Amino acid sequence: MNSMNKIDHLALDGHALELFLAVLEEGSVTAAATRLGLTQSAVSHTLNKLRRIVGDPLFAKSGRGIVATAHAQALAAKARALIDEMRSFAGGVTFEPANAQLSLTIAANDFQRDLLLPRFFDHVAAHVTSLNLRVIPSQSPSPAMLRENRCDLLITPLPPSGVDIVQKRLLQDHYVCYYDPKARAAPVTRGAYLAARHITVVYTDNERLDFDRRLAANGFHRDIAISVPSFSGVPSFLRGSQMLASMPSLLAPGVVHGLAQARIPLASRTRTLAELPMFMVWHQRYQKDPAHRWIRSQLETVAATASHPGPAKT
Repeated sequence: MNSMNKIDHLALDGHALELFLAVLEEGSVTAAATRLGLTQSAVSHTLNKLRRIVGDPLFAKSGRGIVATAHAQALAAKARALIDEMRSFAGGVTFEPANAQLSLTIAANDFQRDLLLPRFFDHVAAHVTSLNLRVIPSQSPSPAMLRENRCDLLITPLPPSGVDIVQKRLLQDHYVCYYDPKARAAPVTRGAYLAARHITVVYTDNERLDFDRRLAANGFHRDIAISVPSFSGVPSFLRGSQMLASMPSLLAPGVVHGLAQARIPLASRTRTLAELPMFMVWHQRYQKDPAHRWIRSQLETVAATASHPGPAKT
């Protein structure tokens, strides 16, 4: 091995690898620069340095964006593994929140995002030197989100499975029936509930709510009039209409403020169908990491303070 190659591979650094992965995941130099808080010229300069080191263009233009070369795709897993090793090397055996500068990515859909993450940010920011929080949609979560380090934590009612995936329950909620009390009365019978037109959520990856899938699997068929990509899109359609929306009870203080809620009047056995547990999920690589353990404990603390409205009354 000649001296130039030795110098080149020793010129690798963690920031360059993080930047490479950001460009790969975003499919855009501009988006990666925004995500990392850098200028486009700084991103381009570092990419050029990496190209010289690995002897590959890494990215090629495709329409208005860029795509990774086959070699770049193959390097991605190695880059993530190297960053994990660097993190482990520098992590030490203790973690002092007061001296910490944290940068976190948490995957969560709108319900758990709005319920937990504003309070989580305030709570953690009060204990550390600095905190940068990036929130991405979890959609229908997959183990790859954690294995590929696209997020540090995942908050979801449907934790993905895998021998390297760890989960812990944060809280327990349940679905209730929301309606506009100025436009209609609560549905008190199964017939009234099933005869109404309904509004529901279908995420942008075409994934339906687990509650909707469970009802259909148990033979309960509803007339879905409107589907929106998030819970926050439901209230504007529900207000002033006679439609119903079955959504988590813990939404009540937030986006559905002013709407009424009632029990879903199907049968006693549907109480299980209406349950909505919420889990935090992480990769095994972080199981014993002191900083990650502290972050998980803070999220548990915030989840424990989430208000639980009493049973809805019809």
